Amino acid sequence: MTTAVAAESVFDALTAYGPARSTVSGNPLSAEELRKTHAYWRACTYLMLGMIYLQDNPLLKEPLKPEHVKNRLLGHWGSSPGLSFAYIHLNRLIKKYDLDMIFLAGPGHGAPGVLAPVYLEGAYSEIYTDKCEDEEGMREFFKQFSFPGGIGSHCTPETPGSIHEGGELGYVLSHACGAAFDNPDLIVAAVVGDGESETGPLATSWHINKFINPIRDGAVLPILHLNGYKINNPTLLARISHQELESLFQGYGWTPHFVEGSDPESMHQAMAATTEHCVTEIRKAQRAARETGVAQRVRWPMIVMRTPKGWTAPRQLDGHYLEGFWRAHQVPMADVKQNPHRLQELEGWMRSYKAEELFDSKGALIPELKALSPTGNRRMGANPHANGGGLKRALRLPDFREYAFTFEKPGTVEAENARPLGTFLRDVMKLNMNNFRVFGPDENTSNKLGDIYEVSKKFWIEEYFPEDADGGELATDGRVIEMLSEHTMEGMLEGYLLTGRHGFFSSYEAFIHVIDSMFNQHAKWLSICNHLSWRKKVASLNIFVTSTVWRQDHNGFTHQDPGFLDVVVNKSAAVTRIYMPPDINSLLSVANHCLRSENYVNVIVCDKQSHLQFMDMDAAITHCTKGIGMWDWACNDEGQEPDVVMASAGDIPTQETLAAITLLRQEFPDLKMRYINVVDLFKLQPSTEHPHGLTDQDFDSLFTVDKPVIFAFHGYPWLIHRLAYRRTNHANMHVRGYKEKGNINTPLELAIENEIDRFSLAMDVIKRVPRLQKIGAHAKEKFQNEQIACRNYAFEHGTDKPDAAGWRWPY
Repeated sequence: MTTAVAAESVFDALTAYGPARSTVSGNPLSAEELRKTHAYWRACTYLMLGMIYLQDNPLLKEPLKPEHVKNRLLGHWGSSPGLSFAYIHLNRLIKKYDLDMIFLAGPGHGAPGVLAPVYLEGAYSEIYTDKCEDEEGMREFFKQFSFPGGIGSHCTPETPGSIHEGGELGYVLSHACGAAFDNPDLIVAAVVGDGESETGPLATSWHINKFINPIRDGAVLPILHLNGYKINNPTLLARISHQELESLFQGYGWTPHFVEGSDPESMHQAMAATTEHCVTEIRKAQRAARETGVAQRVRWPMIVMRTPKGWTAPRQLDGHYLEGFWRAHQVPMADVKQNPHRLQELEGWMRSYKAEELFDSKGALIPELKALSPTGNRRMGANPHANGGGLKRALRLPDFREYAFTFEKPGTVEAENARPLGTFLRDVMKLNMNNFRVFGPDENTSNKLGDIYEVSKKFWIEEYFPEDADGGELATDGRVIEMLSEHTMEGMLEGYLLTGRHGFFSSYEAFIHVIDSMFNQHAKWLSICNHLSWRKKVASLNIFVTSTVWRQDHNGFTHQDPGFLDVVVNKSAAVTRIYMPPDINSLLSVANHCLRSENYVNVIVCDKQSHLQFMDMDAAITHCTKGIGMWDWACNDEGQEPDVVMASAGDIPTQETLAAITLLRQEFPDLKMRYINVVDLFKLQPSTEHPHGLTDQDFDSLFTVDKPVIFAFHGYPWLIHRLAYRRTNHANMHVRGYKEKGNINTPLELAIENEIDRFSLAMDVIKRVPRLQKIGAHAKEKFQNEQIACRNYAFEHGTDKPDAAGWRWPY
């Protein structure tokens, strides 16, 4: 074979052009069905172009003029035709088999390809009544797209039927899997963009097929849309051989079916046959598992749909490729308003869809095409699962007070903070075995939450080894989902929440950063939902951040990073909450509150190791309800003005601050100190900036208007300054926190390295209280000597000095 012939053969195998090439054969559509299906798709593509270009003359009843075109052209054409193509073929099966199905567009920038069929089925106009199904409604529908005061260019929360915006790429399969959990009749069609397939989160999320139980869960039908190009480059999966691509997905555990080509007639037949085959295979696998009661891993079907990028656009424009090339990615013709020739080309393109055959004179889709859409809640734009708050049932929660840790005196007994939380979550799971799950990247046992396995094991449907019975905690009906991918776990939980259920996610503090941008996207989603009256509230995203910086002395520098809090603070105050409970009972109180909340992202920061316990349950409830307050037993300024205010947020900062107070009281018995503990971090912000923030009057009452404040903070110190910079006494606030200094340290040595230890805090007081500046030299020298002795002891013995490690509150 010559080189030229070989190259032609490879091109023929990979090209998106020509008659359909498909794994599944057959022509299930009659001639009349084929005609109507293609007409419906023409209606979609016409609407898609209208959204990108038009602000008037929606039915082209008069020649297209510059004033009919938007002043600023925004949107993405490239993926849109393929999205609507898949959507309408799924519609056919919904009608034929009465399917319960939702549609997730991974390449969410192709929103016109979703909005168009949602509008045609009537779901859009039912919510946005000004975008009704007539000429004026169509005009409004076109104009609002990517327009100020309108909607964005992705499958945003404003899009009926959407639970996945697809703005940041990579999460469509994990979202789809979460939606399918505990929804046995639901099929989640998830279109994966071939550019999206190059992202890390998407690549690992192909493993979702190993977490779907065919008895109790629904199914995910992935549709990999190979249109060949990203913004300005070919896509990797579109340029590997058919055999390599098929082997890739077979290796992931899927059964791939190919639909490839550009000829509409044969492609409609191929897609109809393939989607029907896949749905039949899904139902067959589910029926077998449900009849036998045996859950085995299924090699679920998937579709590889190869079509030209910007399908149905002109193949060339000014001698350059458009359809089937990267130039079709966004706005295919950008200068139509200023260039009369280009405007004429756009008009010719739009008229090629023959809208006059598709819509009546008033602008409504003609009845024979309208009949192709499902009706009622079977429309994917109106499916209740895609507005999950309407299906959500409140959790049945045990009384968290029953899990209280009891002790005689504050600051005298140590216990593991997270273990009782695990016991509490165990019983939450027990009471909610159909709508609550716990997610984590292989760390639930490490994070002391292992008691949940008494009620439900970790889901595992792959092969078993004999040793797995020895503490593996694996089961095919497990409701704890663990995989060493924070992206996949977070995505599954988001999909689960957005379809009306509840969950809990835990992670090591340093590696919660892996989902920084996922948190960002979810917070933005919730922010928009708060302004949409038709979007029902969903359960909050609860993130438990543990294995924290101050107890990562054994893992070292790479595991020390409390900066996720800085990311959270960036987002809207309407949806973000940060809680820093310092002990068991406050952690239980906070967790109970968070599990009951809606439409928030709750971040709970608390270490899993043994720590001193400070509050009985009644005190913890009171303190957590306030979010910030004085601990009277740690203060000695009652009835007087304090000389200094000591404050802390977090477990280790609280311990070290209290230890510093004892050092100072021993050296300066007449020093008046006020101690403030912060659980709700946003209390530090003004009430004008965050709904939880203290008023200026209340803040000044606690922190004074002119006394030095020594604040020990769990995270990076500048975050406290950022929250409190507008406060009256901010100039006197001195904050200690993590300063990127660490290695393999002992706990106290790590604190000393970052100057958040008891000795550093005590010396800070001496430096900042005016009268101690004159009389505190000897005490300061003593504290320095003790600090050096503790460091030397750690270097020699590898542990902290017993008297320091065993410090207890003495009063």
